[in-house]
Amino acid sequence: MSRVAVLGDAVLDVAVRALGPVAPTSDTPAQVRLGRGGSAATIATHLAARGHDVTFVGAIGRDLAGRMVREELEAAGVRAALVEVDEPTGVVVALIEPDGQRAMRTSRGALSALRASHVAAALAEPLEHLHVSGYTLVDPATRPVGVEALRAAARRGVATSVDVCSVAPWREVGAAAFLAATPDAGLLFANEEEAELVGGGALEGALATLAARYREVVVTRGAAGAIARRGPEEARAPARAVHALDTTGAGDAATAGYLDARLRGDPLAACLAAAMAAAAATVGVLGPGAQSRR
Repeated sequence: MSRVAVLGDAVLDVAVRALGPVAPTSDTPAQVRLGRGGSAATIATHLAARGHDVTFVGAIGRDLAGRMVREELEAAGVRAALVEVDEPTGVVVALIEPDGQRAMRTSRGALSALRASHVAAALAEPLEHLHVSGYTLVDPATRPVGVEALRAAARRGVATSVDVCSVAPWREVGAAAFLAATPDAGLLFANEEEAELVGGGALEGALATLAARYREVVVTRGAAGAIARRGPEEARAPARAVHALDTTGAGDAATAGYLDARLRGDPLAACLAAAMAAAAATVGVLGPGAQSRR
């Protein structure tokens, strides 16, 4: 068991999957899931379910959604180091297409209120790994928080990782901002589109560029599987053939699966296979695949 901290987003997640053709001006039958979401929080719950001692650091509002987020994190065995602020808890509405792909509507709310003073105490205890969400880094209000957390962890000799999280906001901010924010990150997680954005080109060239900046790089490619590089070593793994009900949280599950195997000292190929297995187990359920110990 490893002591891990995850810094980033915990939100109220509303996943909506239409059960028939959408009636634009009327009612459409739908399957709806309401619960705790957020990329970083999902990674934290998956790691806790695998037996790690996990602290999640983030911000919520003093509202019903915030209480739900806290309760679900704690039910999943995560230590919830959540600061409560006078802003509404963040909300993500995920509209699920028939093929399982989703389009998200996001209100960051309390997430943008996180400050370094909130984070310092939570990260003061001994740690073996710190993961910082790209959603924290893309928001100008919280980017300094993520940068300082990574820097402080690196000074202490703590292993660090980051993920890009979402390509659209980084296109708006600029990929250079991501690279500038993550010099103290050892491990980078991205999907193919994100890797090409921050790596500045087509996949193979982008992978080479990123592998020169980070000690380890993991790129997921949906149905095409995944690639990992650690120094001169490379591993590739196929995706598992499963019916995708909802891809929400699949990348986060892959990140947690990879980190779990890596923290246990598994070789690169085994870490990547664990990532693919974790992603496959998630896409068959509606929502981000939150796990509970209840």
